[in-house]
Amino acid sequence: MQDSIPNIYPFQVKKINGEDQPLSAYRNKVLLIVNTASACGFTPQLKELQQLRDEINHPDFEILGFPTNDFGKQEPLNGVDITTFCETNHGVKFPVFDKIMVRGQSVHPLYRFLSEKKQNSKLSSKPRWNFHKYILNRKGELVDFYFPFTKPLSSKIKKRVQQLLNENSNNK
Repeated sequence: MQDSIPNIYPFQVKKINGEDQPLSAYRNKVLLIVNTASACGFTPQLKELQQLRDEINHPDFEILGFPTNDFGKQEPLNGVDITTFCETNHGVKFPVFDKIMVRGQSVHPLYRFLSEKKQNSKLSSKPRWNFHKYILNRKGELVDFYFPFTKPLSSKIKKRVQQLLNENSNNK
């Protein structure tokens, strides 16, 4: 029996309405997971994230947003106010979940997995600010990360997403 590489499918997150969302619902999709905030200098990236989603326009690609107040208290909103802000001000249509902690003692288990090599078996990269990006392959395995200053529409992110969509489409 071969060792299996850890993935995000065992985790559950909360939707804005409080319902549990198993991440196994995103099986066979390439994911870009981003911690967001509505009052950050990087907040315009919300619009760019949606532009990236629209530009790639592939049923097997999704962006998941996780609001956090961990950095400079830059997410003052809660619940549906977060969704309303994202939709109204930045045209966001991708899933934005309930506010979580992405660092510290109370870090959400998903972000512990994403940020610690001993959890994901690939790399260590704890978010140091809002809009830290993680990219996962169709198997839900972490493959790379991007710092907040890497814009969503950068060629490095677009190429990586396309590569993951192309290399795995034959193995679905």
